[in-house]
Amino acid sequence: MFNPDLKNVLNKCNSRYSLVVATAKRAREIREEAVKNEVLLDVKSVSTAMDEIIDGKYVVDEPDEIKSKDND
Repeated sequence: MFNPDLKNVLNKCNSRYSLVVATAKRAREIREEAVKNEVLLDVKSVSTAMDEIIDGKYVVDEPDEIKSKDND
């Protein structure tokens, strides 16, 4: 079972909501790309998306309101 340390993951973004939305969006992109290329995925797309966020390969885009709270 894939269980990343939430503290390490939240270093990449300020909001859990943003993290969930970004993970779902990237997982959807991975799945759609696999379907388009007729590739069978060995790992769940959500796990792959989380790995990409943790590794910094995919950047979580947050609204300005959330970004500005971190700077205050």
